[in-house]
Amino acid sequence: MTLKQTMAALKKAGTAQNRKVYINHGVGQNLYGVSYAELGKLSKSIGMDHDLALGLWDSGVHDARVLATFVADPKKLTAKGLDGWARDLDNYVLTRALAGLVARSKLGQRKFDVWKNRKSEWIAAGAWDVLSELCAREYNDGLETGSLALGDEFCLEQIEIIAAEIHSQPNRVRHSMNQALISLGVRNKKAHTAALKAAGVIGKVSVDHGSTGCKTPDVGSYMAKTIAHRTNKKKRMEKALRGRNEAR
Repeated sequence: MTLKQTMAALKKAGTAQNRKVYINHGVGQNLYGVSYAELGKLSKSIGMDHDLALGLWDSGVHDARVLATFVADPKKLTAKGLDGWARDLDNYVLTRALAGLVARSKLGQRKFDVWKNRKSEWIAAGAWDVLSELCAREYNDGLETGSLALGDEFCLEQIEIIAAEIHSQPNRVRHSMNQALISLGVRNKKAHTAALKAAGVIGKVSVDHGSTGCKTPDVGSYMAKTIAHRTNKKKRMEKALRGRNEAR
């Protein structure tokens, strides 16, 4: 699809109700109001198209920029290009979308290290979102135990930083750091113990979510739910595998 065709498809897919919802969540007025379901369908029909992604981002339209993070080629991302995109961040929806793309690239950990110290609230929040995404990818790649990609020393250091700095950070950075603490804490037993200790030191994390119904999750209970979900999923997979083996 050309940029013109894609923008037309986005505009057609937008709805007034979705625009209200996104604006309520802090997205600016330059949007069409396209649901994530429709964005997913559109990105699937497009496939990976990095040149299109660049054009979509340059359009300045929120929905187009989110779609850009879906169709961009992680292998073609550059540090300079990502820094430019990061400077455009102005809401958590787009920040999380960009973080997902960055985590799929080889620049993920490097961008986290650089962005977490930025004065911009959205870039710093994006850094911790990148770390959360890296943790999720680490687990989904089947690295639940042993020598994990991020490294225990690195992850334990980030837990200490969160415990020491979270309350002094801007609003959305606090939320992203809290989420990163959860993601770090479900890596393995060592990280889980450290995250629980950090959560005890931190106490309640106050985040202003505006007029939305969003809440910042409790670290301990959310880690417990995540671990239980993963355990049940693993048991179901093992059961299905045994069933296939017995059927042979």
